[in-house]
Amino acid sequence: MAQILIIALYLTILAILGLYGFHRAQLLWLYFKYYRNKPTPPEHFEELPVVTIQLPIFNEKYVVERLLEGVATIDYPRDRLEIQVLDDSTDETQEIARKKTEELRERGFDAVYIHRTDRTGYKAGALEAATKVAKGEFLMVFDADFVPNSDILMSLIHHFTNPKVGMVQARWTHLNRDYSLLTQCQSMMLDGHFVIEHIARNRSGRFFNFNGTAGVWRRSAIEDAGGWQHDTVTEDMDLSFRAQLRGWEFVYVPQAVAPAEVPCEMNSFKSQQYRWAKGSAQTTRKLLWTVIKADIPLKVKIECIFHLTNNFAYLFLVLLAILQLPNMLMRLEIDRPELLLLDAPLFAATTGSIVLFYLVSQKALYGDLKQAIVRLPMMMALGIGLSINNSRAVLEGLFGNDVEFVRTPKHGVVGSEKKPVWKKKSYRASFPVHSLLEIFFGLYFAATIGLAVYLGAWVSIPFMVLFMVGFLYVGALSLYQHR
Repeated sequence: MAQILIIALYLTILAILGLYGFHRAQLLWLYFKYYRNKPTPPEHFEELPVVTIQLPIFNEKYVVERLLEGVATIDYPRDRLEIQVLDDSTDETQEIARKKTEELRERGFDAVYIHRTDRTGYKAGALEAATKVAKGEFLMVFDADFVPNSDILMSLIHHFTNPKVGMVQARWTHLNRDYSLLTQCQSMMLDGHFVIEHIARNRSGRFFNFNGTAGVWRRSAIEDAGGWQHDTVTEDMDLSFRAQLRGWEFVYVPQAVAPAEVPCEMNSFKSQQYRWAKGSAQTTRKLLWTVIKADIPLKVKIECIFHLTNNFAYLFLVLLAILQLPNMLMRLEIDRPELLLLDAPLFAATTGSIVLFYLVSQKALYGDLKQAIVRLPMMMALGIGLSINNSRAVLEGLFGNDVEFVRTPKHGVVGSEKKPVWKKKSYRASFPVHSLLEIFFGLYFAATIGLAVYLGAWVSIPFMVLFMVGFLYVGALSLYQHR
């Protein structure tokens, strides 16, 4: 009986992960179907509207000057542009930001410095307070780690000549993509999101979300959707769904790019991923039933459910990892071991959709697949290694009440691996206690691989190697870099 239960649970979890893999394949199919349908503004503004650029920052002393200087290069009439520096900092960032804001004013920019001593609502609270006093009919947001291209605003603003458009999103690129193996893998992950997911969802009429930065909002759309709210830590995703449920249309413009710094240190990366996974779970708890009841097309509703619950796959990935060894032991005892070979096609289907998803995105952006093919196994291992970290986040988002916004430390790193300048800088993520569990899981898979060799289960070994490498890489690098 125990054997049947373990096998049934194992195959059920694989089937659920296979369903998410099928959804990823569907997004890929939608991308191929619609990627030629590039968005074009219905017309151009005869007189450009007033735009307020909002820059929410908190303890960003290494990057705030770079951010403000980048914003100053944006090609837009100065009498039509306001810059709001929204500073909740508690360190020397305050002085740096004040001085840089004053310098911009001396250069002719309408720049204002807004400092809050009460961080109520964190980023969402800062945006909410600043929007009340903003001059612009349209609001553009940049996080501290961005250096926008000069043409970005002009590439986006004319889409608002369609009065139904509430938000227009640009694509992220990566300032430090080649800094290390970690930044290469992160960049690949983000490329898949911005190339395949956004294009597939937006151009097929599904919902997609504002990414929290490098996008422009119509002020009236924010107000109509209920404004910036801070009962989740992904205020961007929350507002995006509320606005689209109110009937506002979103546009994704991938040719408009905003370079940004990806985390160069594992614990900072995990902190970022934790916040995104937790926030998506909080948004699911808040809006899933609203989506289910909403008067929207069924295809849009189904996509919303997959979109909202996407990070739930990490929970099933952890359960799958735990069951690997018991599943292998069943091979020793079950009368019909061929039943256990059902896991091979399910694994292959899920893995195959991931491989195609990311290779297509890399081909679309860079043309050459050689580096992508080399990096892909490590990127997949990294995604597996994050499963413990992100599963904790999903559970906390579903059942906890904590909405503290934990920022991702940024170091202004854009150089090569030979210049690891972040190591002596003061911003660090908290001590990664759960990294010990990640290392344990890595060793657990090493033992499972040994058993697989003994049993001759060669087909399953490559998949288990990904699990072993992923957990050991994430756990060991977390502990090493925290020294």
